[in-house]
Amino acid sequence: MAAKAKRSARTLNHQSIFGLGELYRNGDVSIAEAVKHYLDRIERLDHAGKHPINSVIEVNPQAKGIARQLDREAKEGGWRGPLHGVPILLKDNIDTGDRMQTTAGSIALVGSPASHDAFIVSRLRDAGAVILGKTNLSEWANFRGTRSVSGWSSRGGLTRNPHDRTRTASGSSSGSGAAIAADFAIAAIGTETDGSITCPANACGIVGLKPTLGSLSRTGIIPIAHSQDTAGPMTRSVEDAALVFAAMRGVDASDSATRASRPHLSAPIALQGEGLRGIRIGVARQLAGSQPRVLAIFERSLTTLEELGATLVDDIDFAECAKARSAEFTVLTYEFKTDLNRYLSRRRHRTIRSMTDIVRFNTDHADEVLKYFGQEWCIDALASGSLRSTAYLEARRLCLNATRTVIDREIAKNQLDAVVAPTDGPAHVIDTVNGDGNYHDISTTMPAAVAGYPHITVPCGSIEHLPVGLSFFGRAWSEPALLNMAYAYEQASSALRPPSL
Repeated sequence: MAAKAKRSARTLNHQSIFGLGELYRNGDVSIAEAVKHYLDRIERLDHAGKHPINSVIEVNPQAKGIARQLDREAKEGGWRGPLHGVPILLKDNIDTGDRMQTTAGSIALVGSPASHDAFIVSRLRDAGAVILGKTNLSEWANFRGTRSVSGWSSRGGLTRNPHDRTRTASGSSSGSGAAIAADFAIAAIGTETDGSITCPANACGIVGLKPTLGSLSRTGIIPIAHSQDTAGPMTRSVEDAALVFAAMRGVDASDSATRASRPHLSAPIALQGEGLRGIRIGVARQLAGSQPRVLAIFERSLTTLEELGATLVDDIDFAECAKARSAEFTVLTYEFKTDLNRYLSRRRHRTIRSMTDIVRFNTDHADEVLKYFGQEWCIDALASGSLRSTAYLEARRLCLNATRTVIDREIAKNQLDAVVAPTDGPAHVIDTVNGDGNYHDISTTMPAAVAGYPHITVPCGSIEHLPVGLSFFGRAWSEPALLNMAYAYEQASSALRPPSL
């Protein structure tokens, strides 16, 4: 039995969705065995050592039973599709109507689970995925206070980068990024408002897709801001990201933003190695920062894109995007209170019904909750006005003019299919005294995030042992094209380097 378990572990290490499905269909591994493998791996490795990775906040007590049921379906010929039996982790701000908690990392929400699955979770379950557990995150998705420590929450503690435990896994989907890099599941779902999928994916050396706003429902996800929030897949390959993204799509009657996705749901995502041939790509050097080793890797990536048949266009002007920075914070502050109060009113937690309750709870439990940094942004949100106020409307207008208008203009003027830039620098050293600080001058995540446009990051190299990623972003609903470009680059570069645990 032990010998079989060792063979199964070797077979399942760093597996893909299609690879796992082939193992299932050939009878090499059952779904129950695969789920047990990942649960055992989490138990053995996630909390081990002086500086644990600490990426999984909770495992699903029903996962093994769900796996056995999916095995029975498979034996009866009831394959649901490529995600049948695929173990997937969810960020702990995504509702599950089961025995697991949904807390956004806050101990304030512990003890009163959500009553229903988020829309995207229902889609994943219908596709046959096994929800393996919840991942840690930066508390309240990193929008609580100044000097925040990415990857830390009062409920889950500190998530560390599996490539180097002294370094950050970035935020706020830190647990999702670290867990997939450490091979604790096939895929994880993160959420992003600005950089919260793409930055952890960069830091942990995996693929992260932030879709177009409205591609995926936000129903049942603890929010920051409806104008920028979206969920997205975090995986070890572009192919897996495409499969998980496709499974989660759908029009949700409870999320009006998804109506705009209806014409795009039938768009095929057909990945091919020639996906860059004849493509025109803008090089966003104004977003690339000044770190010499990051820029050297970026230049090598640009050479690879040209070798794969892409035409690079260098005179892309994104200087105006910087104007959105302070306005973005204003928008998020106003929307946070409104959107979180709406979510909490539907959640019907026993004691936490509004942001006011959260601020009061944090103050009353300061030793646990506020020991590293404060809740200034929550307090600012409480003091903000309505979404009809002039300050909010003007900030939102400025945001769109400085991002969506600029991206559309530069893409049209230069006849581009996409834009590329370095995603971020390598992971910085964790600092619980001073917080994250300003470690990098790369600003790639903001334009697409504020515009609500799609953005995918894929590993492109490393500085010493720390990964860095290459970003592709473009106009709304261009996910199929971006995935194809990222796939072609990924196949040629082979830059994924799993951490040694």
